[in-house]
Amino acid sequence: MQRIDFLKLSSLGFLGLYSCGISSSLKKDRRLAIQIYTVRGAISKNLEKALEKVAASGFKDLEIYGYDGTFFGKNRNEFQSILNNTGLKVISSHHQTGVVGNGKGTLLNNWEKSVEDLNFIGSKYMVCSYLVPEERTTENYRKLPELLNKSAKITDQSRLQFAYHNHDFEFEKLDGKQLIYDFLLENTSPDLVKMELDLYWITKAGFDPLDYFEKYPKRFPLWHVKDMQKNTKSFAEVGNGTIDFKRIFEAREKAGLKYWFVEQDSSDKDIFESLAMSKKYIDNNSFFFNKK
Repeated sequence: MQRIDFLKLSSLGFLGLYSCGISSSLKKDRRLAIQIYTVRGAISKNLEKALEKVAASGFKDLEIYGYDGTFFGKNRNEFQSILNNTGLKVISSHHQTGVVGNGKGTLLNNWEKSVEDLNFIGSKYMVCSYLVPEERTTENYRKLPELLNKSAKITDQSRLQFAYHNHDFEFEKLDGKQLIYDFLLENTSPDLVKMELDLYWITKAGFDPLDYFEKYPKRFPLWHVKDMQKNTKSFAEVGNGTIDFKRIFEAREKAGLKYWFVEQDSSDKDIFESLAMSKKYIDNNSFFFNKK
């Protein structure tokens, strides 16, 4: 038995799926994706074993993080070999601006090489992931659309789509007037710069994703899917919190959704137990995959 076949069989046993050994999601070949920052602890100990466990958990597609000229310390050939061994595919990759720190793999440090390496492993998207607190100044926000547009033009040359990922601070006002998130949407190219909408963070900030889908249709091809606890507003397993995912997913066409990633930044359980809980809920709710 080949290793990839073993992993597929392991995923069935790991999640306790139907007695026949084939779940409805596998029958329809649903490809479930994960932002692997979720399992960063396991990755820091042993990359390949962590990805094997991700595959055994039933995930097929990845959004990665931390590219710094290497992929978790592996060159692109080594990392591609691990992907091949585990049957996983990279859809998207997270990158910081480099305004502070200017490390390798950032928008401001040899971005062309980053694009080349992500293109090599077959990624479809490259995403500006996060602004460190020191970057969150009026001056930097004003300059950010130009940097995003410039970075996106380079990814576009390699047929990769560029996007920006939000947290909650983008829903504060710039100079006491326009929301930072709206400022970014309105001052970047709608074709070159898409948005990866984090459903947890926009909800925590008190805003409705559907309002943004209506105002900026087709700008949101990527989503992060994670839930929020009612009282503490901490991270929760998908389906174990307060976010109405059915309502949001019914607007997927308006949003322009192409891919979505399960993510859980932290958990009070073993993180793979949390992932199993999220996956069970997703498998039991067809709206995550069925278009209206």
